[in-house]
Amino acid sequence: MIRPMMGHRAKPKKFEIPLRYYNPEEEEKRKKRIQIKTRSESRRRREKSQNVRILVYAVALAGVIFVMTIL
Repeated sequence: MIRPMMGHRAKPKKFEIPLRYYNPEEEEKRKKRIQIKTRSESRRRREKSQNVRILVYAVALAGVIFVMTIL
């Protein structure tokens, strides 16, 4: 806390970046090994299951209303 008041400044930290070279074969292996599902695939499945669930609830509600009107 006292050092900045005396005119000392913080020095940036030194680091070394490891060099990486592009290897197409390695990238293809990595892509095959790591297969990530996209959002659109999971969203489609979710939408289908939600549509079926809503349909089941609507039919059940219609059945309950039908039974209540008869009694």
